Amino acid sequence: MPRRLTIASQKGGTGKTTVALNLAVALAERGRRVLLADLDPQGGIGLSLAREDDELAGLADLMTGTVTPEEAILKTRLPGLSLLPRGRLDPAEVCDYEQALFGPGVLSGTLDRLETDHDLVLLDTPSGVGLVTRAALAVSDFVLVPFQTESLSLRSVSQILRVIEHVKTNENPRLQLLGILPAMVEKSKPAALSVLGEIWGFGGVLESAIPRADIYAEASRKGLPVSFLSGAVTPESRRFELLAAELELQMQRLLPQEAKVEERPERQLL
Repeated sequence: MPRRLTIASQKGGTGKTTVALNLAVALAERGRRVLLADLDPQGGIGLSLAREDDELAGLADLMTGTVTPEEAILKTRLPGLSLLPRGRLDPAEVCDYEQALFGPGVLSGTLDRLETDHDLVLLDTPSGVGLVTRAALAVSDFVLVPFQTESLSLRSVSQILRVIEHVKTNENPRLQLLGILPAMVEKSKPAALSVLGEIWGFGGVLESAIPRADIYAEASRKGLPVSFLSGAVTPESRRFELLAAELELQMQRLLPQEAKVEERPERQLL
């Protein structure tokens, strides 16, 4: 059964979509069959891949019945990674889209039709805890919270944790916090380090951290994940490899009954 992971943040500008895209790539490169679904009305995944706003069919088209599930899924050149773009959505119809997605059984039923060939479904959501994010949390197994190391983000973390707990208690008891991910970290700034120290008091903070770096802007300009850029392998792409490994281990800890036991024969070095 595919597991669903929502990537959510109360505050905008935390690098949430950058995390979603590059994490999906890293997981696929580790052998996972991943579906990255763009629920954000702004269509951040498509924009990050340098696609025009109305270029890709996807979720919005599927919900209106103008495409089939097969037509809504976009296969990538990376084996194991598929995309469900936001689709063609008139900005004037965003409210209708959000309300429809929040309708009982709509998102769950839609994903049920799309995810059968995948191990893991990543749901990229808009900033905040509005209808779309609530809909995603209500159908997910895990939630990952990117956190920008600044004071305003620190204040917002408790808000989204409160929403996660509310959804878990009242709507979706299987929902579990996979971790809080420090993102856009600037270790050269004492204020950022101070906030990073404070966030540890919340618990659930991951060991992995994503730094602020110009390479993300370069990758976005070229419409590529960071690991697809030419040249030497960068530390930033390596960080997503480490993040993917850490999250897989965390999922195994939270769902030990589904953990795959890896065995190896005894070997001699000399």
